[in-house]
Amino acid sequence: MSSYEMKTVLPGGLAEVKAHTVEALKAQGFGILSEIDVQKTLREKLGLEYEPYLILGACNPNLARQALDIDRSIGLLLPCNVVLRQLVGQVEVSILDPEAMFAVTPEATRQRLEPLAQEARGRLSHALQTLERTL
Repeated sequence: MSSYEMKTVLPGGLAEVKAHTVEALKAQGFGILSEIDVQKTLREKLGLEYEPYLILGACNPNLARQALDIDRSIGLLLPCNVVLRQLVGQVEVSILDPEAMFAVTPEATRQRLEPLAQEARGRLSHALQTLERTL
């Protein structure tokens, strides 16, 4: 695991794990704003074959609003990406760590964002733990 992600590997197929992931995120106040099918895009645009790979754009509206109230430019770092990657008989679920994401902001901004980043990290971590218990 890298310093900028939180992840787990779960048994099952992409569709099943995606459904559980969306529900676990929803329980923590996150909605899915976007979905990018990387496998489909690379096949259509570049003629490349790639494993099933989805990028979900997850957002907690209340936390996003608070972050935007601190720094309107924070929208450049939103939403939080959740990656689902099909492995053999398993799916890797990776979530961008909000604390790492906000580390690129200026020091004064980062200090004000820190409580929000910690709350978001806790909620996302809880969603991963729920997935591990569910699947």
